[in-house]
Amino acid sequence: MKIRRGKTLLDDPALTKSTAFSREERDRYGLRGLLPYDIADINKQKMRVLGSMRCKNSDIEKYIFLSALLERNQRLFYRTMIDHIEEIMPLVYTPTVGEACKEFAHIFRKPQGLYITPEDRGNIVSLFGNWPETDVRIIVITDGERILGLGDLGANGMGIPIGKIALYIACAGINPAQCMPVMLDVGTNNLSLRDDPLYLGYPFPRLTGDAYRSLVDEFVNAVQSCYPKALIQFEDFLTPNAFEFLDRYGKEVRCFNDDIQGTAAVTLAGVYTSGQITHKKFSDLTIMFLGTGSAASGIADLMVSAFCKIGLSEEQAKARLWFVDSKGLVVSGRKDIKPRIRPFAHDYPACSFLDAVSAIKPDVLIGATGVAGTFDENIIRKMTEFNEHPVIIALSNPTSHTECTAEEAYRWSGGRAVFASGSPFQAVKYGDKVFKPAQGNNAYIFPGIGLGMQASAARLVSPAMFLAAAEVLASTVLPEEINVGAIYPPLTRIREVSHAIAVAVCRVALSEGLAENDLPDDLPAFVRALMYEPGYE
Repeated sequence: MKIRRGKTLLDDPALTKSTAFSREERDRYGLRGLLPYDIADINKQKMRVLGSMRCKNSDIEKYIFLSALLERNQRLFYRTMIDHIEEIMPLVYTPTVGEACKEFAHIFRKPQGLYITPEDRGNIVSLFGNWPETDVRIIVITDGERILGLGDLGANGMGIPIGKIALYIACAGINPAQCMPVMLDVGTNNLSLRDDPLYLGYPFPRLTGDAYRSLVDEFVNAVQSCYPKALIQFEDFLTPNAFEFLDRYGKEVRCFNDDIQGTAAVTLAGVYTSGQITHKKFSDLTIMFLGTGSAASGIADLMVSAFCKIGLSEEQAKARLWFVDSKGLVVSGRKDIKPRIRPFAHDYPACSFLDAVSAIKPDVLIGATGVAGTFDENIIRKMTEFNEHPVIIALSNPTSHTECTAEEAYRWSGGRAVFASGSPFQAVKYGDKVFKPAQGNNAYIFPGIGLGMQASAARLVSPAMFLAAAEVLASTVLPEEINVGAIYPPLTRIREVSHAIAVAVCRVALSEGLAENDLPDDLPAFVRALMYEPGYE
């Protein structure tokens, strides 16, 4: 391979050290005169990055700044993100990524990722040939139809795969050269986007039906041909498509759906951990969901597996899970029930959300609606009437769409709620106590799944891997964290969590006969050695 020199080397985001090149390196690579005199190591560069970033007046400006940093110096970006994960992850992903997706075409600077449109039908393999790397191991793909709680954002949804890839790298140490964000740009039904002169996507109504499915088929088959070791993560697809593709490909290729399975695992982990505050056994819990989309149904399915693992029958497990939608309690007498929810529709009188909470008395309330304020004061106060510590998990994001805020949950429950959310919230002081609620972020799950799949080369992603991931995540929360109301560990330990989940995934892959790699006895050391650690050494 030709050694890069001079300006070409300085402009390569994967290879540049910028002002950190030594005197000897400056002579060797033709850099003398192209850099200022001072040799600034990566720590001094981080100081400059943080100072510049913190001067920005808004989160979207910080997002743009960080995106530009990634485009010019990959190792500095990831070193800064890892070392300041609590500050930077909300800027790179939730909640700022929601605003970034809405404004994607207007803040566009430099292309990232791979775009596939209907005009590429029959040529996706050759399209992959344009990608600069050949050993791709992680692919995150979206079609932009259901971005967070924001709906159809078309090609603007590319911000999601780009952000998820950043989390794979920062949170689990996947090598950047092995990652590919993909936008399946099949059009948009969002007329405001199609009318926007700056919109960058395929400016036609969405492709549907067999034409749409066949394009997805071609993509999946092309991945098997070009990148046979790659794991495909489906992200932010409309619920029916999300389940269809999971059913269609999940038993054939390495793939999973983060909205269904990642959300399920992180939520289950939070419910497990909440028992250390409520002092209730998981086997005794009654759980109610507000929302019947992919996230809620995925959580319910994994919870059934969790209940069955500890001895309940499937029928007993489903009896502990209840659903509410915009029309009220989902009961067996209704005719408009989604197929995935029907097994959880019980023989019970129809009633409103508040009446359902009052009558069924759930221990845990989980929101996955995408609608702000649906956990109102009446709901939280009602939950507090029969729970010493009601568990309130408001998953919807971005922050503007969350079912309730942390401050509302603590205030309306008199400081008794166990609260977690899909979006980050600051610490809340109620009375004499300061609560530090943790974010139920899928970043605790999917990076570790990806690392474990890479380590084991498992043929498939099995449901047991997500159950194991939930158990591992719950086990990592420390007593001092639980004492301030956190049911997840701090983001500062997320690489440690991802490592532990990856080891658990390897063990599941071995036990289920899925591992294609010969794995050593010392799995933790083997997995640790795979993790990318950005630096200039």
